[in-house]
Amino acid sequence: MENGYSSVRNLGDIKKKYTVPDLRYIAGHSIGIIAVDLKYPKLPGNVANATTYDFPVLYKKVEFKIEQLFEGDPALKETIINAAKELEKEGVRAVVGACGFFANFQQDVADALEIPAFLSSMVQLPMIKIGLKKGRKIGIITASGGNITEKMLRDMGVAPEDVYVEDIGGLDGFKTIRYEYEYLDNESIAETVVGAAEKLVREHDDVGAILLECSDIPPYAYMVQDAVNLPVFDFITMINWAHYATTQKPYYGYF
Repeated sequence: MENGYSSVRNLGDIKKKYTVPDLRYIAGHSIGIIAVDLKYPKLPGNVANATTYDFPVLYKKVEFKIEQLFEGDPALKETIINAAKELEKEGVRAVVGACGFFANFQQDVADALEIPAFLSSMVQLPMIKIGLKKGRKIGIITASGGNITEKMLRDMGVAPEDVYVEDIGGLDGFKTIRYEYEYLDNESIAETVVGAAEKLVREHDDVGAILLECSDIPPYAYMVQDAVNLPVFDFITMINWAHYATTQKPYYGYF
């Protein structure tokens, strides 16, 4: 056991004694997710739906207006840091957010924890960029295009000229999520997200990959990829990456 990690590799080893640095009432969740208290149906694939994952996750609810998060309201900083610290105390190995605009507090939270924080799907931008042919750009589909600022992009590791931003937040097809309806117009949302991706590649022939900023739209990632035939990144690609990096397992097979 090092750096607070304790792993069980062979439960058949009955003679082994296991110790952990801090005893807790629950265990085994690698990823902690900070989720804003937004009430509308959450489909599998949504960051806030636990069946999305093939591994345990732990949620921590925070309560404030989503517009405050979009705008990066400094008044939220303490609340978000405290939620991240609570997840750390519960034993998670990495903390993520359930909205791309947690990017506004990425460095604040990373600096406050001893474990990694990957608060926004947009932390993947530099990795996507480095994998693309020179001159290719990333199409970002977002719930609030006006709040993706030059500062945010640079804080995430890319320049404004590296991306195209397609805003779906004000479209009718997205309103059942954006304005917290009690029902989800799944067909309309799917058409809106796919249509945004098709618009990006139609208007910009140098788009090399798509990034879905919003934590609500990974359920439609496969539809986007089917429509535009490009790599599609979202919150789930990031969360899976963080999980496997912090929960390595031995390989079995033959040679």
